[in-house]
Amino acid sequence: MVNEINEFLHYIQVERGLANNTIESYKRDLMQYDLYVKKVENIDNLKRIDRQTIVHYLYFLKEQGRAETTIARTIAAIRAFHQFALRERLTDQDPSVHLDIPKRTKRLPKVLSMQEVEALLEAPTGNEPISIRNRAMLETLYATGMRVSELINLTMTDTHLSMGFVRCIGKGNKERIIPLGGEASRTIQKYLEDGRLSLMKKQRHDMLFVNHHGKPLSRQGFWKILKQLAEKANIQKPLTPHTLRHSFATHLLENGADLRAVQEMLGHVDISTTQIYTHVTKARMKDVYAQFHPRA
Repeated sequence: MVNEINEFLHYIQVERGLANNTIESYKRDLMQYDLYVKKVENIDNLKRIDRQTIVHYLYFLKEQGRAETTIARTIAAIRAFHQFALRERLTDQDPSVHLDIPKRTKRLPKVLSMQEVEALLEAPTGNEPISIRNRAMLETLYATGMRVSELINLTMTDTHLSMGFVRCIGKGNKERIIPLGGEASRTIQKYLEDGRLSLMKKQRHDMLFVNHHGKPLSRQGFWKILKQLAEKANIQKPLTPHTLRHSFATHLLENGADLRAVQEMLGHVDISTTQIYTHVTKARMKDVYAQFHPRA
């Protein structure tokens, strides 16, 4: 089944243009599925897989203690693969056709308060190139709500400071234009003048944010920086790079922003994904009421 899986992965990469992270997840899930089918069910031919085979595999995952979200993602991968195989006539049936994906329990994203955001943004102090870069990165992330992968892939030509926006390439290579705001524009301008040139050394490339060797910054590199700055800002909440994206969306909606506009800035395909932030704002309002109303 490995050949058929590779054909499917090529299809979702080239024809559907899915993000690399999604492709890697599909590959990992399907290769584990293939291993189970061969070793446990003794099936070495795609055409011999039936619905019962898939159900057995899902029970196997559950017995292994796999998370609900992992199983739901695996079902999605298996369904997409079998649909592709039938469409391409690699098999004459789709055993996943009546397989239901369990609804995931939606967890409200963790967000920072305005005071916590301010503390985090003020954590990089001093005029060393690294500190100037860190301020610019945090301001840009909070000003735009970008994913970290989008932030570290920003180029010089993506950044239009005079016009106050950045061009961002998101999931599935989809482009969107996001306003920058005055503070983010100013910190990026200072970084370009007093930080990037010093950090670049002899490197020659167009990436906006670079590490101390002048090379493009990695996700792991940014994660380490964020942890250090959160500790310096004395933020007690669990903090991930995505927390600033959640905070960006929540604070916009709390201040009256239009849901469709927030959806566009975040790059969400489905507005229901953005609507989770309306639940966050309602939950926060209840907390404030409970804390400060004398009759609460």
